[in-house]
Amino acid sequence: MEAALERTASDFDVLIVGGGMVGASLACALGHRSLHIGVVESFPFGAAAQPGYDDRSIALAYGTRRIFEGMGLWPEIAATAAPIERIHVSDHGHFGATRLRAEKYGFEALGYMVESRALGRVFSTALAALPRVELISPARVAEIETGSDHMRVRIEQEAGARLVTARLVVGADGAESSVRRWGGIDVRREEYGQSAIIANLTPEYPHRNIAYERFTDSGPLALLPMTDERCSLVWTVRTEQCATVLALDDREFLARLQERFGTRLGRLRRIGARASYPLALVRACRYTAPRLALIGNAAHTLHPIAGQGFNLGLRDVAALAEVICDAAAAGQDVGASDVLARYEAWRLRDQRQVLRATDSLVRLFSNEFTPLVLARKAGMLLVDLLPPAKRMLMRRAMGLAGRQPRLARGLPL
Repeated sequence: MEAALERTASDFDVLIVGGGMVGASLACALGHRSLHIGVVESFPFGAAAQPGYDDRSIALAYGTRRIFEGMGLWPEIAATAAPIERIHVSDHGHFGATRLRAEKYGFEALGYMVESRALGRVFSTALAALPRVELISPARVAEIETGSDHMRVRIEQEAGARLVTARLVVGADGAESSVRRWGGIDVRREEYGQSAIIANLTPEYPHRNIAYERFTDSGPLALLPMTDERCSLVWTVRTEQCATVLALDDREFLARLQERFGTRLGRLRRIGARASYPLALVRACRYTAPRLALIGNAAHTLHPIAGQGFNLGLRDVAALAEVICDAAAAGQDVGASDVLARYEAWRLRDQRQVLRATDSLVRLFSNEFTPLVLARKAGMLLVDLLPPAKRMLMRRAMGLAGRQPRLARGLPL
């Protein structure tokens, strides 16, 4: 780094790179402690162009609700969220289905749908009220250098470069994480040859807070309940088909979608703006490096087949926040190697299980090999008929399996 840059007085205990939903969540979780937190974001906070808060809707697992309750954010989020009370899973062109009902197991909902822009407004308000959280935006990290007891970080802004130090740098900067690259952490990437088309639509019949997941020969198709009787569409198509499907006019697009989904919601009447993104499984080979930790998509990027991506990232947040707060309370260095080792060991099993399960579902339901078709039909019927299997599947989908951090139990740090 250039010696001419003077170190500022605003050094941080934790510097979070990436102010999207996962990075903002970590800042909110830590912001009430006696730690100095910095958040570096390339877009102005609250700007319409900020990618983390675009027109997509996010599926929040019930366990994610508990984490937000522990942070004190759930009442504001709940005001704009639509509950998922039932889930209906089926296979296009084949018999057999699995049905999950929240009330059967004593829950008011299996999860919730919320628009990412609404989440962005909640985070912006919460962060503005935290005096020990400094928002650095628009800005980008130009260089990270590891020292023995801190990280030196060069941040570039319109006004010029700034050099800060931090005990711990957290990469929350997405699948193409620059923090991961600076930390020398490799990734394994597997392309699915699929793209997800997303949009909001209005069906003829009320959705009754039911989420539909339907498997087709090109990939899964989900219609998820939203407010105002709208549904959030996530339609997986083969990448070579994506441009053609996007180019269809609304009438042709809805007709093709109707043929795939069926008539459980009556006629699909109106579709909003459409967007798409390619799908791949991206896994960091490690989740930590000296004085550096990865969370969210910087650590793992999943197929949207079961809506687990953001929920897995928020469990990263809950675990890392607890490890950091416990270390600080004990007078330990929050970026020390043994502190980060506790975080990585805690998260490794959950991350591996979710990644393996998601990847297996994609490959199983994208294959029309006859023995596999018969096996998955039998499996869906078996799960629907066996309460223990259904309960295990439900708890995993709700983010309630395994060791739960304090925030995931709805408890404050």
